[in-house]
Amino acid sequence: MNQPLAYVHPQAKIARNVVIEPFVTIHKNVEVGEGTWIGSNVTIMEGARIGKNCRIFPGAVISAIPQDLKFAGEETTVEIGDNTTVREFVTINRGTVASNKTVIGNNCLLMAYVHVAHDCFIGNNCILANAATLAGHINIDDYAILGGLSAVHQFVNIGAHVMISGGSLVRKDVPPFTKAARDPLSFVGINSIGLRRRGFSSEQINEIQDIYRHIYLRKLNVSQAITYVETEMPATPERDEILSFIARSSRGIMKGYAYQEK
Repeated sequence: MNQPLAYVHPQAKIARNVVIEPFVTIHKNVEVGEGTWIGSNVTIMEGARIGKNCRIFPGAVISAIPQDLKFAGEETTVEIGDNTTVREFVTINRGTVASNKTVIGNNCLLMAYVHVAHDCFIGNNCILANAATLAGHINIDDYAILGGLSAVHQFVNIGAHVMISGGSLVRKDVPPFTKAARDPLSFVGINSIGLRRRGFSSEQINEIQDIYRHIYLRKLNVSQAITYVETEMPATPERDEILSFIARSSRGIMKGYAYQEK
């Protein structure tokens, strides 16, 4: 770690085998776990908690204060899990008093120029492609993939195993296991390829597909579709995850493309 061309605040807690390249700046109240590599010209500011075996590429800025005019200097954090890769010029802002932290899980990939705003919660094994942008207070569940140049509205929820097309404007919640594309953002099927890669059986995939046929393709409104799924379809973890996600949605879920108003 003894890199003479880097600045590491003496109160920062850096594991012994962390590699710090030249021209890195690490502020006080920072913790970095074992095996992490920090590329040149990275800035890690107060409140960062970075896990083990992460890779942080040149130009990234982690744990800068929120871009929120209500922020009053409260002590908050950015928490990044193990084995996560942060590519060039990514910016991750720390939390506000709303939740006190911004969280990125394990085994995630944030490609170049991604922005993660304050109070976002990103699960494990997520991918945010180049220049994807998250406003504040966004929740993204495990294994979700967000295409490049996408922009997500504040307070949106994105479910697990979702695949969102590049260049999307995400204004509504995106339920789990789905693919989302077009403008306005719409349901275009389930993420069957991703589900197979992650070990879902054909029976599970067919069940998920059948649930979304009722939600999006049977000309039912959401309440009617949910009632049908609850009463007529057997309880499974996947069914219950879909129903729970929709029940929690405060912004409403994305629409089905076939029934968008022209």
